[in-house]
Formats: sequence, structure tokens, C-alpha cells
Amino acid sequence: MLYFRAMSFLTIQHLDKIYKGEKILDQLSFSIDQGLKLGIAGETGAAKTTLLKIIAGLLQPDGGQVLLGGERVKGPEDQLLPGHPAIGYVSQHFELRNHYRVEEELEMSSNLNMQETAHIVSICKIEHLLKRKTTELSGGERQRIVLAKTLVKKPSLLLLDEPFSNLDPFHKNQMKEVLRDLSAHFSLTIILVSHDGSDLLSWADDLLLLQKGKIIQRGSPTDLYYNPVNSYAAGLLGPYNCIDEADSDLLKQFFNKHVSVQFPIIVRPAQLAFKSQEKDAVLGIVQHSFFMGGYWLVQVLVLGKVICVQTADMPRSPGTAVWVSLIEPL
Repeated sequence: MLYFRAMSFLTIQHLDKIYKGEKILDQLSFSIDQGLKLGIAGETGAAKTTLLKIIAGLLQPDGGQVLLGGERVKGPEDQLLPGHPAIGYVSQHFELRNHYRVEEELEMSSNLNMQETAHIVSICKIEHLLKRKTTELSGGERQRIVLAKTLVKKPSLLLLDEPFSNLDPFHKNQMKEVLRDLSAHFSLTIILVSHDGSDLLSWADDLLLLQKGKIIQRGSPTDLYYNPVNSYAAGLLGPYNCIDEADSDLLKQFFNKHVSVQFPIIVRPAQLAFKSQEKDAVLGIVQHSFFMGGYWLVQVLVLGKVICVQTADMPRSPGTAVWVSLIEPL
């Protein structure tokens, strides 16, 4: 399936990449419009980093091409210095030069005036770090400085490779705030890849799911979350229940009476609820409950299968009989 749009800002055409005799990108094609925030999710080995490096002009494709504004992005075999001046790439293995002050790192990279640079420094939340040496920074601080260092080069396309990995919860949330502010203040087109698709749901305008170098699904975060194409796609975006043809006829009938779909049926825990009565519900036995912070995930044995229900109420004890209902629409 092709994901082209006429006159798109970025167009990926039939990319192939072979590594050690194995095709890790296979005729991959899609396009995005200017200003879009695209999230790409896939398991480890799905070729997410390979794709970003080819888009950035840092890795040579074995077939196909990348077009930015209608012009081909050259690979490292096509030019003396790899990369593209309008594309900023932030690797998950970022580095800063030792013993330089942060402000010196930014000055050496900047294509902006002082006011524009100060704006980026503010958005990246690094004002208090400018006088520090690069050896005196935490991992989260270093990552935000690398991001600022990339932004002061004034790219029109920003590529972020696993920006939330190796961050503690505080710095992870801080980085998410920075990315939201960037989207609000600049007309940047951003592609962000992650092995944990749930990190992308609240940020991306559009999601693209990769498996073994191929696109298996693309759409809005809401659509992909509630209507994944298969269990692999579902698992990239969070907990799910999978009802397939091997399950009992009664269980299939319970889920199928609300909507006509092919198997497997993917149901999120939040699409199920506990009821106080039998009507439009099925009887189950509580197995385990897991506190997730703002809600509970409760495992319930229903018609021979353990399914997961999300609830804000204190769950029942193991062994308790409960009525489980499906929330419409599926």
C-alpha cells in the first residue's frame, strides 16, 4: 500500500535497504505535509532508525529515494559531507563535546540571531544551564541541549530517534512538554520514532506503524488505538484483549453482537466495564488486579478466557463474581 500525497513536503518513494543479505526496508513509501507531527512506532528491529538516517541523508538507500520539497535528499555516497542542511536529526546516541560550556556549543551551531536563539533556549528549558560545562549535565539535560543545538541550525524538518528512551519519568515528561511547545511555536515538520507507541498517542497528528521494514498501518492516533489492523499493531499502543476464532462460541458471540468484524477482535481494557446487573453483560471471575496510578487493570476469567478490564473503582477481590459489559461503540 502506498501513502503518497500530491505535492507533499516530504515524500518517501520505494525505499529498500539491505543489511547482511537481509532486506530491512522493503519498498517503503509514504508522504507527509508540512507542519505535520508524525509518530512512527515499531518493535526493536523494525528499521525505525534506519529509516530516519536515510531520510536525513546519513545512510545510503539500496533503492528508492527521499524527496524534500520535491528535491532528492542525497545520501552520503552522493556528496562529500553527509546530511541535509534543512533536516535536523537527533540520534538516541547523542554526544556533546567535552569541557565546552553549553552556550559555546550553541554559538558554534547557530544560524539564528540572539533573540531567536534565546527563544529556543527558553522552549528547551535550558536557560539555567548555559554557563555549565557539558560534562556537568544529567542525561535529560544533555538531551534537551542536543535538541536546542539542532534547532538553532534552523531546520525545516526535525527527526527524533527515541527521544524518550533512557530518561527517568521526570525528564521524560519534561521532554514531552518541550516537544509540545516546539509544535506550538514553530512551523516545524517533525518525525518522532519510538518502540513504545503509547508515548506518541497524545503528541502525534498521524501515526505510522512499522513491522520488519514495512508499513502495516497508518492513521490518526485514535483510529489506530481503537482499530488496529492486528495484535502486533495493538500491542505497540498499549494493553489490549484479543478475541480470535479459537475462543469459545459464547465469548465470540458476546463481542460480535455489538459489531460485525473479522477475527481477531481487538478490545482495549477501557472498552470494558463492570456492571451491577446481568443485562448486556457476561459473568466473570476476578483473577488479579493491578494498580496503575489513576486506574486499575483487572484480569477477569470470562467464558474460559482471561480478559483485562480498566476501572477507576477499587476492584473486587480475587474469586469475586462480576458482570462485564462492552462499552459501545467498539
